[in-house]
Amino acid sequence: MNRNDMQNKPIVCWSIAGSDSGGGAGIQADLLTFADFGCHGCTAITANTAQNTTGVAAINRVSLEALRSQLQALQRDLFPAAIKIGLLANREQVIAVAQFLRELFRVAKVPVIYDPVAVASSGAALAESSSGEAALDALFPLCELITPNLHELESLARAPVAGAEQIVAAAQQLQQSGDTAVLVTGGHGELVEGEIADLLWDGERSDWFVGDKIASENTHGTGCTLSSAIAACRALGYPLRDACVVAKAYVQRGLRLGDTDAIGSGAGPLGHCGWPGDLQDFPQVLVPGDVRGRSYGQAGNIDTFARGFAPVDACALGLYPVVDSVEWLEKLAELGVRTLQLRIKNPGDDLKSLIQQAVEIGERYNLRLFINDHWQLAIECGAYGVHLGQEDLQTADLKAIKRAGLRLGISTHGFYELLRAHRYRPSYLALGAIYATDTKDMSDQLQGVEKLAHMAALLPDYPLVAIGGINLKRAPAVVAAGVGSVAVVSAVTKAENYREAVRAFRALLPGG
Repeated sequence: MNRNDMQNKPIVCWSIAGSDSGGGAGIQADLLTFADFGCHGCTAITANTAQNTTGVAAINRVSLEALRSQLQALQRDLFPAAIKIGLLANREQVIAVAQFLRELFRVAKVPVIYDPVAVASSGAALAESSSGEAALDALFPLCELITPNLHELESLARAPVAGAEQIVAAAQQLQQSGDTAVLVTGGHGELVEGEIADLLWDGERSDWFVGDKIASENTHGTGCTLSSAIAACRALGYPLRDACVVAKAYVQRGLRLGDTDAIGSGAGPLGHCGWPGDLQDFPQVLVPGDVRGRSYGQAGNIDTFARGFAPVDACALGLYPVVDSVEWLEKLAELGVRTLQLRIKNPGDDLKSLIQQAVEIGERYNLRLFINDHWQLAIECGAYGVHLGQEDLQTADLKAIKRAGLRLGISTHGFYELLRAHRYRPSYLALGAIYATDTKDMSDQLQGVEKLAHMAALLPDYPLVAIGGINLKRAPAVVAAGVGSVAVVSAVTKAENYREAVRAFRALLPGG
């Protein structure tokens, strides 16, 4: 069975973990989380713990036969889109789960998120010491992501984690041991006072996700919830970095809004408060060149960072055609289209002349005209604005663009890139690709209108542009998702009657 076979069926997530009789962590927290993300949760219980909000009284491990029978029953009827693994109580359970996953992957490989639980929040040991070594050898290579906290990272990597550099080094060491991504959760320490930062290392690059520390005693189950939220997002098709930032926001929302003070006399459970729809709950993604990175071991030239670019004159930019010639610019400007982009992907020797002509047309018709990629010539020719992709942010002189007073638009593909781009406070943000498009292969970065609506809700008063495969039939659903502008290419330039297409699009959009 593959993902296509599971279309039009409920998204199924598994939790292989211990049961918390107090209802705050383990499979109880996982099931609440799966439900908040619209997934159907299934469980394979590894241990029945006797605990409440004040501590753990007993850990009753299930037999290998009982564990295997649960897993086999689920495989026969409720095949998972993603799996979260929590408490594995001993070495034998680790090996049994690893063996099962290898067999499962012969049918279909699914994302596995492993929270290597060893010690409860109260300090009680939950797993035998030998389970960690077994996990390193047998289980980690089968996982897409492991989510240790600082104590677990130190134990598994057998390395100190007293500062940012040591955390990064230990995460890299752990990642190499199993060739799996590592998300180090920072809730047990503050590298910067008042901030909680998680580190993601996937073997190629690292990211720090930084959020404000929330004063709350209701923290029981945060680690379980984070890993199960990541699993749910992966089951929904979110890329790993998107899944991590959404899951972190979900936990932050639970800490901020959870009202569980009356549950028990000890540390209350984390709140499960639904989809994270407020920007304040999402982490800040540290970007290269930002002075804040010094506190998290990021070196580099801080002079490259710039934020707060010149604003556009409206939040709703309306119809936004992307064209490859000055002829199209003028034809569309004559129809009253105000927001346009000149994108010349294979420039010749006449590039500067074309940009100069485009700028003149923009001035004549009072256009919001953005030049794609060629920021140096956009500055030299006095353009209204420039549009950059994510990769261009590393090479463009953002300070020069800002000094020249140019507006800046940035492409994003999902939550992670949206948060990253928002750190620069550009003039607008482009969200895509919403649908598959003929102009570029974006099959691994399709958003769809549901995800678009979630992203748009985070920035309700910010100029947002939806792009990618949008035609007249799809445009109403895209606009209803909450964006004030729709970027199109072939829907206008290849339309049977481009004038009629422009009129129809403009009638749908708040900015015309």
